[in-house]
Amino acid sequence: MALNFKAVGNRLGALRRLPSAAFCLQAAACAVVAWSLWHGGLSSAPALDKAPPATKPDARAGTPVSAAPAPGQAAPISLAATPLAGAQIAGAQLALSRIDVIVTRNDTLDRIFRRLKLSLADLASIRFLPGARTNLDSLRPGESLHLMHKDGQLFGLERRLNESQTLKVSRDVGGLKADVVQNALDSRRRTVRGRIDSSLFEAVQAAGAHDQTAVALADIFGWDIDFVLDVRPGDAFVVTYEEIWRDGAYVKDGPIEAAAFVNQGHEYRAVRYTDPEGGSHFYTPEGKSLHKAFLRAPVEFTRVSSRFNSARRHPILNLIRAHKGIDYAAPIGTPVKAAGDGRVRFAGNKGGYGNVVEIEHSASIVTVYGHLSRFAHGTHAGARVTQGTVIAYVGMTGLATGPHLHYEYRVNGEFKNPQTVALPGAAPIDARWSADFLTRSAPLLATLDAPQGPVLVSR
Repeated sequence: MALNFKAVGNRLGALRRLPSAAFCLQAAACAVVAWSLWHGGLSSAPALDKAPPATKPDARAGTPVSAAPAPGQAAPISLAATPLAGAQIAGAQLALSRIDVIVTRNDTLDRIFRRLKLSLADLASIRFLPGARTNLDSLRPGESLHLMHKDGQLFGLERRLNESQTLKVSRDVGGLKADVVQNALDSRRRTVRGRIDSSLFEAVQAAGAHDQTAVALADIFGWDIDFVLDVRPGDAFVVTYEEIWRDGAYVKDGPIEAAAFVNQGHEYRAVRYTDPEGGSHFYTPEGKSLHKAFLRAPVEFTRVSSRFNSARRHPILNLIRAHKGIDYAAPIGTPVKAAGDGRVRFAGNKGGYGNVVEIEHSASIVTVYGHLSRFAHGTHAGARVTQGTVIAYVGMTGLATGPHLHYEYRVNGEFKNPQTVALPGAAPIDARWSADFLTRSAPLLATLDAPQGPVLVSR
């Protein structure tokens, strides 16, 4: 049968003009959407490149809510009021990585950023932030830094500057910014008492205080008691001091406010007083200063290797020769301090003394420091020094069999035993402040008295 191609073409053209099933479904969906929009059942979402609908604060919750639509308009879909850039930062914060870094020796911020593969551009930005560079250039070995980042881009950095301040670097829509945040500290007064069995440090720790309180206690009474040679088992102490807390966590022991120490049956008492001019010192209950014009021992020593002796056999010369000072054994390089305020009259090498420093404190008193390994910067003839200033370092120069400090105390050219000589005291409390001192010191001194009945101490 012959095929009529013309008839077939006409039929196919007619079929193409009929609507397809997909077209019919699309048309039906459009009709449903149009009906819903007319009756307010749906709302159209605005494009992201358009501004979001205006918002106003909810006075009850403090969060933004969508503004009410105008009459006759459909309620819009709720969108965040934050601009898109801010939304990107907020989104990144949901997936930030936190790194806690313990600073090691010779670490710098540049080395830390390179080691962690953090953005060096961010590091450069930080260095231009007001106050950030000076607070980040000198890192201390052992301290911790807290960093927040995403794919190497820095979003946060925290460094504890001290007990009361923290440097915080953060990122917002404008870039990185730095703030020094004040950490609220809480001071709590505490009194502890104890008895010495072996050492002051162990006794203070057993009482519940810490090493810094033991050091402070020794400093307060150090002019009257040699805590290396004079302390005996059975000696006792009472200390009232401030404990420093932050966010409910203990930070450190604060300054001592009052203390008592019983050494070989003799009791010493001290109270801290801050005068109206801002000076803080320790005084006896009667207002006499505990500060003496000279330190008993001008070096932290391990033992006394040779005492003041008028008939000692010299270990090198093997001759009977008076030992007119005290030898304090200590490792080479241990700092040597000026025993009192004065002027350096000699600093150099002098025979058996080796490297030696002589300090003139008054027309009558001179102290001598021998066998030094080296002199501290600024120690030279004519230099003024104050009590406690490091003037040199322990060595074994001259006639010395081992590292130690040879220390002499001379009065009008006569050698005195540094361990037993009566040291001149500082001035008592100013007469203008005597009444204020007595009023303010009385309750502090009362804390040193033995409590009546059982006492519970909690930390």
